[in-house]
Amino acid sequence: MTWKIKEIMTAAPVTVPRLASVRDAARWMRDSAIGDVLVSDGAPGDGRLCGLVTDRDLVVRVLAAGRDPDSTNVGDICSSEVVSVAPDDDVGRAVDLMRRHSLRRLPVLDDGRAVGVVSIGDLAIERDPDSALADISAADPNR
Repeated sequence: MTWKIKEIMTAAPVTVPRLASVRDAARWMRDSAIGDVLVSDGAPGDGRLCGLVTDRDLVVRVLAAGRDPDSTNVGDICSSEVVSVAPDDDVGRAVDLMRRHSLRRLPVLDDGRAVGVVSIGDLAIERDPDSALADISAADPNR
């Protein structure tokens, strides 16, 4: 049986406006126990997807670079060349895209609207449930 992205993705991704501060994005990540937020041209949950920001981006592109998290917008530091999948794509397509582009997360878009995120951990849970990555990904988040 071929799995579809919609069967393994994390639904209802957190989307933030591109003018939101990096500090606000970090708080959304903390409060939602997630490692990424999608960046939109519109209000949260609305508008065109224009990027993705990860917890690693916050460290490398803001903290290590000496930028102010209150005055730096997520739109200024997000990865803007977004590779995505659709809900009805086969999981194999996500694996191929992640390998080809060295990605850990892919937004799931339906008619241009973000409906989910599929991560390398989601894939591990479904494709290799006995792996260490699957165990870590299925565990409750550290708080």
